Amino acid sequence: MAKYVDGFVLPVPKKNIEAYRALAKKAAKIWIEHGALEYRECVAEDMDVDMGIPFPQLTKIKKTETVVFAWIVYKSRTHRDRVLERVMNDHRLTDMDPKAIPFDCNRMSFGGFDVLVEAKEKA
Repeated sequence: MAKYVDGFVLPVPKKNIEAYRALAKKAAKIWIEHGALEYRECVAEDMDVDMGIPFPQLTKIKKTETVVFAWIVYKSRTHRDRVLERVMNDHRLTDMDPKAIPFDCNRMSFGGFDVLVEAKEKA
């Protein structure tokens, strides 16, 4: 069964990484409680690449920022829509002070994706 993934790429001020980590842990708990299969948030480590457009260039980060790459896995687009509706109505997010968000939401890239290929390590 092909899964569905929401993907995110966003610049985060380096000084806010720990605050972002706390927010990401809270978000992960909420998404999983509402049915997401997997939730990952990753911070840039090796951005010195020789091919393609490096994430820092793509996101136009400042010297004081880093890149976060994240994804959430669902059973299907329909499943994502159900989970997202519950998440967006969760008081733990709706009651959050927008000023407390440790990054600029307007600079976040987001999209939903059908899984084209899936491979896993053999157990």
